[in-house]
Amino acid sequence: MKNLFTFALTVLASFTMMADVSFSDKAVLLKLYEATNGENWTTKWDLSSPVSTWYGIELDGDKVIAIRLANNNLMGEIPAEITNLVNLQELNLHKNSLSGTIPSALQNLKELKTLDLSFNKLAGVIPISICEMDSLQDLELYMNRISGELPAQIGKLQNLVTLVVFNNEIEGQIPSSLYEIKKLKTLLLNSNKLVGKLSPDVANLEMLENLSLFENNMVGQVPFGLENLSNLKEMNISYNMFSGLTSRRLAMLDTLNMTMLNDEGIAVLMNVSMEVERPVVSED
Repeated sequence: MKNLFTFALTVLASFTMMADVSFSDKAVLLKLYEATNGENWTTKWDLSSPVSTWYGIELDGDKVIAIRLANNNLMGEIPAEITNLVNLQELNLHKNSLSGTIPSALQNLKELKTLDLSFNKLAGVIPISICEMDSLQDLELYMNRISGELPAQIGKLQNLVTLVVFNNEIEGQIPSSLYEIKKLKTLLLNSNKLVGKLSPDVANLEMLENLSLFENNMVGQVPFGLENLSNLKEMNISYNMFSGLTSRRLAMLDTLNMTMLNDEGIAVLMNVSMEVERPVVSED
């Protein structure tokens, strides 16, 4: 009887090891492995072992909740099937050689909190569906070849804390809805092709700690309301075409002391108002 009980436990344990993830989730992971040249990853998966042992994979029960494959020599395109992992909370594919576009059906990933596709070779636009990811807190797409505009509805991401899309080819104006994201702490949009003015509504981002608009094509007056952002510790909005006056505090806060490009493309410092309490705005 004892031997029979031991045998039953062994069989049960073996079955559990084999069924440690749902069939559908495992199928998506296998598709990811195939689509991104898994045989040449820095740290490969042993496909004959349980999914729970695969590098960078975290499970909750039989569901995949995290994929962490940063700097792992992934090449190829992110398969569209990745959006079938509806329980996914983190997708980190930072610093690989991924090409193609960002999957479009991101609205399926309702539980996703972190999406890091930075430092790859991704092109195309940021899908509008990204605005339906209600749980998203950290969005990092920097150092890619992404073009088009920031989605107009991006303000729907009310849980967003970090938005980092620098060194891409993003154009157009900053959507007005972005200034409605009350939890935003880090906003790095530098080295793109943004145009238009920086809205005074930027002062609504009360939690903002780090703002970078460096090296874009933005114009107009720098909102003095930035001074009201008591949590703002780092700022670089230089190498735009902002004009008029700025305050001494903002000039000192800016990494390059408000160095702008004039109409001739020459780098010049913005004029600093001597009036601390009621700065006078230039008519330029």
